[in-house]
Amino acid sequence: MYRTNTCGELRKNNVGQTVTLAGWVQKARKLGGMTFIDLRDRYGITQLVVDASAPADLIETATSLGREYVIQVTGKVLERQSKNPNMPTGDIEIAVEKINILNKAQTPPFTIEENSDGGEDLRAKYRYIDLRRAPLQRALALRHRLAQEIRTYLDGQGFMEIETPYLIKPTPEGARDFVVPSRMNPGQFYALPQSPQTFKQLLMVAGYDRYFQIVRCFRDEDLRADRQPEFTQIDCEMSFVEQEDVLDTFEGMMRAMFKNALGVDIPDPLPRMSWYDAMDNYGSDKPDIRYGMKINEITDLVKGKGFSVFDGSEYVGAIVVEGCAEYTRKQLDELTEWVKRPQVGAKGLIYIKLGAEGIKSSVDKFFTPEQLQAVADRCGAKQGDLIFVLCGAKRKTQTQLGVLRIEMGNRLGLRDPKVFAPLWIVDFPLLEWDDETQRFYAMHHPFTAPKPEHEKWFYSDKKEDLERVCANAYDFVLNGTELGGGSIRIHNAEMQQRMFEVLGISKEDAEYKFGFIINAFKFGAPPHGGLAFGFDRVCALFGGQETIRDYIAFPKNNMGRDVMIDSPSLIDKEQMEELFLESKAK
Repeated sequence: MYRTNTCGELRKNNVGQTVTLAGWVQKARKLGGMTFIDLRDRYGITQLVVDASAPADLIETATSLGREYVIQVTGKVLERQSKNPNMPTGDIEIAVEKINILNKAQTPPFTIEENSDGGEDLRAKYRYIDLRRAPLQRALALRHRLAQEIRTYLDGQGFMEIETPYLIKPTPEGARDFVVPSRMNPGQFYALPQSPQTFKQLLMVAGYDRYFQIVRCFRDEDLRADRQPEFTQIDCEMSFVEQEDVLDTFEGMMRAMFKNALGVDIPDPLPRMSWYDAMDNYGSDKPDIRYGMKINEITDLVKGKGFSVFDGSEYVGAIVVEGCAEYTRKQLDELTEWVKRPQVGAKGLIYIKLGAEGIKSSVDKFFTPEQLQAVADRCGAKQGDLIFVLCGAKRKTQTQLGVLRIEMGNRLGLRDPKVFAPLWIVDFPLLEWDDETQRFYAMHHPFTAPKPEHEKWFYSDKKEDLERVCANAYDFVLNGTELGGGSIRIHNAEMQQRMFEVLGISKEDAEYKFGFIINAFKFGAPPHGGLAFGFDRVCALFGGQETIRDYIAFPKNNMGRDVMIDSPSLIDKEQMEELFLESKAK
């Protein structure tokens, strides 16, 4: 056999045993007449030692070893004289009796250490080498543990894991599809699924009342730290349930994952917040509630005082940054430029300082100290605090304040990745009106049901009534990130056809694109609902990171490319002709 033990398991109780290990040479060094070798596999590192009194050929082999050589060694476990408390195997070493070089290696382009000297692009090109590093091994091990926890929990709750197709029909809503040409059906195309939404609903119609799948999904959209063109969802659906049943079930799943994977207890039950309260208080539908700094509306306190910027605004809001009244003019100017960036979109930033010398503001000439103090009192600010104020259209300004709130949380170290504050966001608007296209869009997707008490507005032809309709929907939010979301679904053909009508989808288009599910509803669809969690995001946040790439074995870069295998790539002319394709790319 190649090995009797791994490089991470030997301890003092193994002293005296003869063992065989196999792995990669982390590093080799000579000290006096002795050679020390750190041997690594995915389980850990074990120190090997070749004594000066060893046979000459063994010493020669040991001194010839380069970084990342793959070797097999046999030797006796000894207690180390100089122990390393930072290594699980730091109490022992192996007195090497035999070395077998299994494969030589070129010197890697970067160090295989906890903190590598390789840049992100270089490490992506040699991803198979980067994956040898301990941080990535821990990340993928966590991903594996979480997947096992999910399967164990859902199996215990009576869910069946059922696979759904990868080659499906293009969808008209949401992000762009990745399309796949069909050789056997010239001029026609499959799409890769953005989610298994319609299929899991069809499984409910088919009587499989508890379904789940840890499934690959695909979206052709612009990328960022927490997005990839292909990603993994924990996809779930249940029949004969109301919203409360779904929340209880998956709150239990998340509680089990936190407890069993991280040893962390989360609140029971989790807090719930309406979408409207989230926007009013945090400027985000995925609020980070690990810290305060809530948004305060001060419109009534500051309008009509002669300051045209406020007087011409629909809404004026403020946040309090505790203990920052001593910010310098340079710091305030820098923040003002920061909020003017396109990513935030504010026209400027107004401040109020509650310093030891009194209350001061960038708009002192328009407001008396008493009027500024009324603002401070409304916001709950005290001496030593700094107030930031933005104004404009209500939701846009709240969103800008929400972005500023997150930035200040980052700058002040208030967003500790080891602290977890999950919650449910509920009562979303069902529909979003777009002024440019003069039509409604589904805030979640067109299969989401309205709240039962809002159905009277859902069937109204008045725009203001439709804007009042709340969805029977919910999102699971953790530390300012939406980890998952879902809804109670529409389960009858009449309501589904009404939804298509509200969204401006003609009967002909609805029949062509969704006829299969509308027809299925006519054959006895049960009330049903579900949700999907972004598994890559779950893994990253459980691991204390914001980027998901380390938790995916072979991720794409921010241009959607796999630089390791140089994909996407061109296909040859013969294959293009076989698929009835031609390219307009230059």
